[in-house]
Amino acid sequence: MEIVNHEDDGAGLPLILLVEDNPDDVLLVRRAIKKAALAVALQVVHDGDEAVAYLDGSGHFGDRGRHPLPALVLLDLKLPKRSGLAVLRWIRSQPTLATTPVVVLTSSSEDEDIQKAYALGANSYLLKPVAFHGLVQLLGVLDLYWFRNNLSVPPPALGAWQ
Repeated sequence: MEIVNHEDDGAGLPLILLVEDNPDDVLLVRRAIKKAALAVALQVVHDGDEAVAYLDGSGHFGDRGRHPLPALVLLDLKLPKRSGLAVLRWIRSQPTLATTPVVVLTSSSEDEDIQKAYALGANSYLLKPVAFHGLVQLLGVLDLYWFRNNLSVPPPALGAWQ
């Protein structure tokens, strides 16, 4: 797991799962988290299938100690292998992920994408800022809202839905 904070490990910190295929955007998010001094752990997956495997705990993501469920998913829409909308549809079909906040962070301002994302259960739809400073501000607001002010329901214990 990639830790983006000043601690030795991410234990006890909220985990953000970034689903992003563009290495430049991944680097910008990493730098923006550091610049905003957010105390979060960051895990990155690079395509829709990898996002589903991570969230499902399958394959090499099976160890929940190393790959815990995220407190927040930042999801790009334009992904290889499985689109962001397909990932969002899958997330919302999983009882253990029903309350996990999913924030679409994309460059698409198409009305159809926005409508579909909300219809599939996105908690928010945000455009990627053009300037780095805008990304720092955006991530700071996400931290303030989702991790400091928002009251959330913890995910159910494994096996509770079966």
